[in-house]
This record gives sequence, C-alpha cells and structure tokens, in this order.
Amino acid sequence: MEINPEFLAEQPFFKGLADPHLERLAAVAMPVEFPAGKQIFKEGSPANRFYLLTSGEVALESSSNECDDERKPMLIETIGAGDVLGWSWIFPPYYWHFDARAESPVKAIFFYGSRLREQCEHDHDFGYELMKRTAEVAIVRLQSTRQRLLEQNKKCSI
Repeated sequence: MEINPEFLAEQPFFKGLADPHLERLAAVAMPVEFPAGKQIFKEGSPANRFYLLTSGEVALESSSNECDDERKPMLIETIGAGDVLGWSWIFPPYYWHFDARAESPVKAIFFYGSRLREQCEHDHDFGYELMKRTAEVAIVRLQSTRQRLLEQNKKCSI
C-alpha cells in the first residue's frame, strides 16, 4: 500500500506542510501493524523512526517507577489515531525516552527517521517544519510525564 501526500496533509501533525514536504514524507512512508501487547520500542534503545497512528491505542510508559514494589512500568499517556508516536529520532543522542506498547491492535504509518534527518540537513525549511511539529509533541509528552510524576509522588508519600 502506497501512502499518498493528500492523506498525510489531512493529519493534524502534517497539516499546513508544503506539497513538496508532504511528497518527501510520503516517499519514505510505509504502513505497519502491531498486535495488542506488542512492544513497539523500548526506553534506551536507538531511536531511528516515528509513526503516525491511524487506528488503535499505544501506551507510553516509563520503566522507572520507584514507588511501586513490583516495579511495573508507569503509564505516561495513551495515544491513538491521528497522534504521532516517537520524537526521539530527531533529538540527539537518538535514544527512546519511553517504552511504547500496543494496547490494542494498531495500524500506523512508519517513517524512517534517520533518512529524514539527513533530508532535514539538506533542506532546512523541511527540517524546521519537522522540528517545530516534533518539539510540540515532545513538550506535550513531557508535560504528561511531569503530571504522572506529581501523581506518583503523592501516592508514594502517603
């Protein structure tokens, strides 16, 4: 299945991108699927990709849950269709900051981040557009992390 630029243009993350940028993204996009329970990536592993979720839900988790005696991962956020999964591919040192696990069957579009980073270096307008959008995702995820940590600290101090 080929991903077309028109489909990408309709997605919130890509809305407003110039046609040449959408065409460049579509050229490196591939559909992928993950069954429920599948680990998509692991905190600390090399980050070389990102996904646009088209259906299903993904749990973003942190493996460092200091308060829990069983050391279960701490849920940071659950994301779904229309959301972007993965921001670590664009920020050095290019390692995942969270775990990602399919909560339900997931369909997504895979983008090879390493190749896109190279293209960003050659086309700074393209790079700036991706950096702005990805930074926004990172900020939202970090705010979710902050909120979860505050909640956890309250639980641990009880």
